[in-house]
Amino acid sequence: MMSHDDLRMTVIQLAPGADKVRNIEQARGLIEAAVAQDRPDLVALPEIWTCLGGDRATKFAAAETLPAPGSAGETGGAAYEFLREMARRHKIHVHGGSIGELGGETLFNTTLVFDPDGAEIARYRKIHLFDIVTPDGQGYRESAIYGAGDKIVTFRLGTATVGLSICYDMRFPELYLALRRAGADIILVPAAFTLQTGKDHWEVLLRARAIETQCWVAAPACTGTHYDGSNVPRVTYGNSLIVDPWGIVSARCSDGPGFVTARIDLAKSAKYRTDMPVLEHRKLV
Repeated sequence: MMSHDDLRMTVIQLAPGADKVRNIEQARGLIEAAVAQDRPDLVALPEIWTCLGGDRATKFAAAETLPAPGSAGETGGAAYEFLREMARRHKIHVHGGSIGELGGETLFNTTLVFDPDGAEIARYRKIHLFDIVTPDGQGYRESAIYGAGDKIVTFRLGTATVGLSICYDMRFPELYLALRRAGADIILVPAAFTLQTGKDHWEVLLRARAIETQCWVAAPACTGTHYDGSNVPRVTYGNSLIVDPWGIVSARCSDGPGFVTARIDLAKSAKYRTDMPVLEHRKLV
């Protein structure tokens, strides 16, 4: 049971592909191992872990129509019910990374959070879409399949407020400032970060977001190789991290599927904010 200023958080690192059933079973095994070993208050999964890779039809087939917010008795799809089951069975909060949400002719890259009773308590659609070319020349166009969200989302975890973001969002510090202003003590960043960008930018960006917001930042990530609709290999960076509000890496996953857990000391961020009140000093935005 979490104390007033202290909780345990686990980030799960997965190596998913386009097989949704297999991905769910991989996630189940790692969550259950983390609960048995580390007894976390919250576990968090990576971005779009239910179906990473495959063509447009594969992504749409794996996506789910989500129950209407607040409809506790309505049954969701396989991933939705899996996340709810894990929360209820283990009496923990489960942050579902992100999954594909069906939205008519488009999809949304959507985070779901469940409380220990299995109730959905937060839903966030990724705001910033990954339309870029990496240094090795590979192109990514997330907006060809996914629509963008437009809402800042937080939820309560004990006495803490937790802010939600997804992967490419981390390059936009104004979102993280908005989450801090909304009361965030912790910010979650599930990701499927590319190897090419990850080796140079992953850690430095996460540490920067932690330092400037004076929040804990937890980033569960995908690792390994998957294949897109043209059978082109795509490599994700892994290196799931938990960073403290001073920008120090408190926990990091090694290569391959796995998990790490860190003790989140909320008193630490409170002290940093008192000693260096950067939010109060901000002039321009």
